[in-house]
Amino acid sequence: MYCFISKPASVIFSTFFMVNISVLLPLCIFILYHGIQEWRKRRSTSSGTSMSHADCVTYHMVVMELTVRDLKAQLAARQSIFTKPKTQSKAATIASYQVSHVLAKHNKPFKDTDIVKETFLEAAGSLFDHFKNKTEIVDAIKEVQISRNTATMRCEGMAVDVEEQLRKDIDECECFSLHFDESTDMVDVAQLCVFIRMIFEDMSTKEELLTILPLKGHTRVRARSLQRRLFRAHLEENDAEHTDLLLDTDVRWLSRGKFLARFTELSPEIKDFLRLSKHVDYLTKLEDHQWLLDLSFLTDLTGELNELNLELQGKGKDVVNMMSSVSTFKSKLKLMSNRLQLGHLCNFPHMQAELQRQGKGVTQLDSARYDEHVQSILSEFERRFTDFASLEPIASYMCYPFGASIDVGDIAAKVKSLFDFESSALEDEILTLQNDIKIKARSTSAQPGEHVVFWKLLVVEKYPNLRRCALNLTALFGSTYLCKSAFSHMNIIKSKYRPTMTDGHLAACLRLATSSYIPNYKKLASSSQCQVSH
Repeated sequence: MYCFISKPASVIFSTFFMVNISVLLPLCIFILYHGIQEWRKRRSTSSGTSMSHADCVTYHMVVMELTVRDLKAQLAARQSIFTKPKTQSKAATIASYQVSHVLAKHNKPFKDTDIVKETFLEAAGSLFDHFKNKTEIVDAIKEVQISRNTATMRCEGMAVDVEEQLRKDIDECECFSLHFDESTDMVDVAQLCVFIRMIFEDMSTKEELLTILPLKGHTRVRARSLQRRLFRAHLEENDAEHTDLLLDTDVRWLSRGKFLARFTELSPEIKDFLRLSKHVDYLTKLEDHQWLLDLSFLTDLTGELNELNLELQGKGKDVVNMMSSVSTFKSKLKLMSNRLQLGHLCNFPHMQAELQRQGKGVTQLDSARYDEHVQSILSEFERRFTDFASLEPIASYMCYPFGASIDVGDIAAKVKSLFDFESSALEDEILTLQNDIKIKARSTSAQPGEHVVFWKLLVVEKYPNLRRCALNLTALFGSTYLCKSAFSHMNIIKSKYRPTMTDGHLAACLRLATSSYIPNYKKLASSSQCQVSH
């Protein structure tokens, strides 16, 4: 049954409307003519106590108005026969978009929409049992179009709508930055995700998935499935605490520190399995004392990296938070190095436990060997975060620009080299800000970490360059949360139960699952052909 906007329905309604007009117009003329005749008749036969001319006209006008009002009500009731199905059909279409969106947000397959409708109908029997309009409610649920094919089209349409909202925000934002990251999906296809962080005039930010690009070709190979199934069965037979190893390709969200920690915990079961499966070479490694010490050291070190990784994944963080976390971790590495040199293993619990299992003391540990690795990681951090060396003094100044030892020329030169601002104008703004009593007073009341609140005080008319500097700093990504979250969603969406999912559907589902935008359901429903579910 097509809704009211279809061509046959339009013809029927037009015909119905013209018939009503052709009936009502003569009727109104008849009432008016009858009133005038009645007035003339009474005037010719009336006595002195009869109604005046004005009263008679008023009386008949009221009668005519009431009659016309009644006729309009009858017309509206007849028109509702056509408009009510249209309204119900559009509501059902909006509901189908909403259901499809909820399923997409939770990474559910398109076919789960059938289960949702079945659940609705099953629950309606109990929930609305004592409702007078129970039949209407159940009929409305039946009209919702949420079949598998419909849900697929709904997700495609909503993804396009969300992308349009994103493009609008890109046009309106003050500045933005991009982040690129890559991971492999269920069928070992490398997927390149591009993320965007936008900063707006009010200093608010948005982070969204800009696009996902499949890079055809395998970049990683999964572990041999037969050996993995045998090992899982072996763990279950021996009632092990864990029933599988964590592979980095399986759960991108977890770092290698978690994998190594579980490997260490399962080492007795792994040894038993290797003996049963005749893998003597691997078993020899697991019985090598030096190799086990190296493994325990690596487990402890990657565990520290995992904590940093989790800290960087927090929501709502900017580059100032990231620089603080990285700087803290570098200081921690220096402390770990000093403790290793002194023979203190409080930062290395797994290595300490392994020494005890081997019956050795700390003095028998080659501390210099492991300290060399800690120093190597520290050097790698310095190399990878070289950009922070130029950003940190600017960020420190922007978080609190009222320090007594601030070198105006030095700060202006560093900001100019990084963001290409005009140096003399920037120096004037720095000096003006240092003596701005009102902003200084408000900055002292700000809580730690509320630097963005302070930056909002920099009005563009008075501090155009400093405000621009604050916008640029805020636009930089300060967390890996979005990319880790996206890959986690990807592994659920394109799972072993949906390995043939197309690149287009993966992109649409991933966008809906990660986006903060809400699709415009009414707009989408209006552009869809409203049909009642069959």
